[in-house]
Amino acid sequence: MPNAGSAWLLHGYDPHDESANELLSPGHSSQEFRHWLVSAFAKVYLTPNRCEPPSPIGWKGLHALALKRMRRGKKGDHMRFFPILTALVVTVVIYFALFQREELVAFARGETVAEAAPAPAPIADVTKRPPVSVLVMKSLAQSVDSGIVLRGRTEAARKIDVRSENSGLVISEPLRKGAMVSAGQLLCELDPGTRGVALLEAKARLAEAEINEKAATSLAEKGFGSQTVATARRAALESAQAGVERAEKDIERLRITAPFDGLLESDAAELGSLLQPGSLCGHVIQLDPIKLVGFVPEQGISKIKTGALAGARLINGDLVNGQVTFLSRSADPLTRTFRVEVQVANPDLKISDGATAEIFIAFSGERAHLLPQSALTLDDAGNLGVRAVVDGAAQFFAVQVIRDSVKGVWLAGLPEAVEVIVVGQEYVINGRRVTVTYRKPGE
Repeated sequence: MPNAGSAWLLHGYDPHDESANELLSPGHSSQEFRHWLVSAFAKVYLTPNRCEPPSPIGWKGLHALALKRMRRGKKGDHMRFFPILTALVVTVVIYFALFQREELVAFARGETVAEAAPAPAPIADVTKRPPVSVLVMKSLAQSVDSGIVLRGRTEAARKIDVRSENSGLVISEPLRKGAMVSAGQLLCELDPGTRGVALLEAKARLAEAEINEKAATSLAEKGFGSQTVATARRAALESAQAGVERAEKDIERLRITAPFDGLLESDAAELGSLLQPGSLCGHVIQLDPIKLVGFVPEQGISKIKTGALAGARLINGDLVNGQVTFLSRSADPLTRTFRVEVQVANPDLKISDGATAEIFIAFSGERAHLLPQSALTLDDAGNLGVRAVVDGAAQFFAVQVIRDSVKGVWLAGLPEAVEVIVVGQEYVINGRRVTVTYRKPGE
């Protein structure tokens, strides 16, 4: 019967074929028909020597056979057979192609899965592998100056608002802003008023107190006066002396002078203006030397020392040099940065107060290697470093980038002398034997 079914599938259904009529007779069940059809399909289309596609006649005959059987049997039994069979075949093919690919290939080759996928060589055998050719650069550590760059500003070394301590009218001609003043130079002078008379009065009381004190002391020494009276006269004398000094100081404060050499930043008080205690006479700033002020983040504060060399590029492009004179030990509560001040000479007063400056502060000299950036690589843990040759084998060294330059990057964390792999470092791991070719100078 499978032979008859094969003939039907290949050449089409023949209504006069007795084997076909026997299968289509009511005596055969739908299940027997399905088993027969699957057996016939497998024999024709799934045999190794069956390569050509079925002819259109065979498909038409198969379709006619299915329609005739469906009319004689239960309605709808065979309409569900072909979609289910197709879905099962496609599912099995997809499963093996996606999830069992290695097993399927091994089965096709007649091998087991263990034979088809040999285990990788253990790490201990890495030294037995053939050496890898690499290009190596010899490097010696050099002393390199590193530092930190800050955005800052210039600031006057000293600036002060000169204010009056007395009240009175200004009787001196005012100095105009921009004038250079020296320490002790008059800025404002006030009308003395009655302060001269008060000084004469204080001096007269002092003379009287001196006579009374001498008389009381003499009588007490001779026994004609009490010691209490002599003590009271001595206290009166000292009070009169204090009054004279107070009156003299009051007159001295009528002259308001510059406290240091500097530049008058504002006009002095105008002639005839009334000044009260605390009133502004003028604003004086000192620009030589001048300060550069910046703020250092927490990570760099420990690397800066007082007296460290520093430089700055001003907004106009001028370069200046100086030294760190102050380093704050209290962080700003908002930015968590530390104030640092650099003192710079400014004899010609070309640097103004409050100008923007780019400040560079040098750290202490470090030993580092100048290597090409292409030599940098990462290990399995993601650490930045280089691979070097040690005793004929590759070894990874973690590094810290000090700074970069046109010729390469300065790296710290390496031995004093090292042979760094600059080409081929991505193809070796720790312990892998290498064949070294040294890089010529200038390459």
